Amino acid sequence: MTYTTLDVTVADRVATVTLNRPDVRNAFNETTISELALAFDTLGRDDEVRAIVLAANGPAFCAGADLNWMKKMAGYSHAENTADALALADMLRTIYLCPKPTVAKIQGDCYAGGMGLVAACDIAVAIEEANFCLSEVKLGLIPATISPYVIKAMGENAARRYFLTAERFSAQEAHRIGFLHEVCGINDLGPVVSGIVKALVSNSPNAVKQAKTLVRDMVAQPVTQALLQDTASRIADIRASGEGKEGVASFLEKRKPSWLN
Repeated sequence: MTYTTLDVTVADRVATVTLNRPDVRNAFNETTISELALAFDTLGRDDEVRAIVLAANGPAFCAGADLNWMKKMAGYSHAENTADALALADMLRTIYLCPKPTVAKIQGDCYAGGMGLVAACDIAVAIEEANFCLSEVKLGLIPATISPYVIKAMGENAARRYFLTAERFSAQEAHRIGFLHEVCGINDLGPVVSGIVKALVSNSPNAVKQAKTLVRDMVAQPVTQALLQDTASRIADIRASGEGKEGVASFLEKRKPSWLN
């Protein structure tokens, strides 16, 4: 399989899916979204793969949405915005429902939609220097499509703060609120993730699969198609709103949004 925005390798029953757009801080666009969905679907059905690591090249893990993609979205109709958001929602669900255990290996800053990628994984490990931010409200938007996964990962109380304030917070804080499972030094990231992966592949593949399903089935809110439609509609509505358009425009034009004047 050939990918243009990802590097995908398989060795010793472990697949590594690496975001490979370091020049844009691994911000994703429609191509990245479709390739991530394809990669996790394909690897999830590969009997030779027992675990999947989601990693990234460069200093940042993922900066969220690509600027050129945001520029295109600014001119989308409501129907186009909904379809676009559903593609992102479906990709996140593909990662979340992947039958193989997934580990996010976070070597740098992780913002906005990048936090959705992490939250959709089963286990998340980050370096001490990594920062996190749910920055959507700064642009007049909301983290709608990633919300089912981020809220599950960090909890309602923490989400209430960071969804509303768009504050940047540290890896230590992300660990405290439960978004991360472990924080380590940059030189320890590889060994820590390798240790987790070794534990995963040492267990019964079917038991691991069923245990993952068990956890998902026991939580209160299933990620249903109705939920995806709801979150996609919310982001489509707010993208088309006055503040949504103003927030994106001010960000792209490198000026303060009108509500700060």
